[in-house]
Amino acid sequence: MKDYIIVGFGFAGVALAHLLNKNQKDFVVFDDGSSSSTSISGALYNPVVLKRFTPVWKATQQIQLLQNFYVEMQEDLGVKLIAPIRILRKFASLEEQNNWFVASDKPELSSFLSTKIIKEINSYINTPFGLGEVLHTGRILTNNMLSAYRDKINKKNIFYKEKFDYSAVKFHKEGVLYKGIVAKRIVFCEGYAVMKNPYFTYLPMQGCKGELLTFSAPDLHIKDIIKSAGFIFPNQENTYKVGATYNYKDTTDTITEQGKEELIDKLKNLISCDFTIINQQAAVRPTVLDRRPLVGVHPEIQNMFILNGLGTRGAMLAPYTATALFDFIEKEKPLEKEMNISRFQKRYRLRNQK
Repeated sequence: MKDYIIVGFGFAGVALAHLLNKNQKDFVVFDDGSSSSTSISGALYNPVVLKRFTPVWKATQQIQLLQNFYVEMQEDLGVKLIAPIRILRKFASLEEQNNWFVASDKPELSSFLSTKIIKEINSYINTPFGLGEVLHTGRILTNNMLSAYRDKINKKNIFYKEKFDYSAVKFHKEGVLYKGIVAKRIVFCEGYAVMKNPYFTYLPMQGCKGELLTFSAPDLHIKDIIKSAGFIFPNQENTYKVGATYNYKDTTDTITEQGKEELIDKLKNLISCDFTIINQQAAVRPTVLDRRPLVGVHPEIQNMFILNGLGTRGAMLAPYTATALFDFIEKEKPLEKEMNISRFQKRYRLRNQK
């Protein structure tokens, strides 16, 4: 008997697999690659909401956990995963600059916002009001993470690249039976694909499509992430990415001309040098109406769990939420109310009454 079946292998699934492996739990993974938001995401970790200069939910706890978590995974896989990098917020006005200083005085933000204004970083980026530096930031190298972890579990013959068939799941008191595999528990980490999961249709998941462009700009020469109306970050030599769009109406992963035009406008507002578009990507983020993760046990099936709703901050939230779920299951440690799916019990009851 396996300890766990994991369905879905983006940030949430990989983080959970890392914890299970670390704690010598047996598991198998099912993933057909259809949910690609992790693989194309910028995968930035940033403790501040830069539109309003407010802290991310549980920012301090997430940042404290994140570094050790990914360093452990990095050492286990033998590939580089974590890349510290500055995030610089371009100020659009003196008022924004002043708001930054006001925010930096707040106890919950003082360790994340530098009070030193950067006047200029590049002649091709116009910054008349300067830039502010966010501290404790960086990127997770998702392609390295996903390919290395898939290789690891492929070698153990515990990775199944196939579409999960919900109708084939059978439950009994001791565990879960799925196509000949017996496990104590099953955890759904499917991202937006959970919308097709019949066990969790009551949860208020809302897809948010995001598009990114990769572009070449030989004259740009920047090593930082620049955030304004959009963001740009270094990719490979002389290439960068610009993102992102937010579309709650279109929940396909098809690239659009509208998305491309929007991103080019963002890029032109950020840089003044020549650039060439190389590639365009799109995926649907798993966002939740109340902006909090979806973590916990099914209301009636006690060996079925969910780890989802990481939205645009999967790189930061995955270690925190996966650890919370693991501790909930294995150590009987209560989940925080804000992430616990028990907050939607009323929705579940109403759905079942129909």
